[in-house]
Amino acid sequence: MNDFAKQFEDLRIWQEARLLAGAVYREFGTGSRAERDYGFRDQIQRAGVSVMNNIAEGFERFSPAEFAHLLSIAKGSCGEVRSMLYLAEDLQYIAAETAQNQREKAHGISKGIEALAKTLRTK
Repeated sequence: MNDFAKQFEDLRIWQEARLLAGAVYREFGTGSRAERDYGFRDQIQRAGVSVMNNIAEGFERFSPAEFAHLLSIAKGSCGEVRSMLYLAEDLQYIAAETAQNQREKAHGISKGIEALAKTLRTK
């Protein structure tokens, strides 16, 4: 089904999403300024993991349409991470430069997800 990769781990967007999820956990985990803001931490961490997991789940599905649908969910979660990074900056949980850097990475992932979904929809 997937001419561009043999397994989801081969996808550049999944690799980048994995790095983003790890960065979210490091930035907002134990010892961070957000450590006691459990609602915030839970929301941004779940969104970060959702990006990589929906890419993986979609890859493992049986049709390009299902994959494209799950990529759409991953893209939404990517937007959620970006939005939460603004809040993290506003609450001074992370430095403005760090937040901007992570938002740029998330935006790049979002663009990659969109490009792959577009390719799948033309199949």
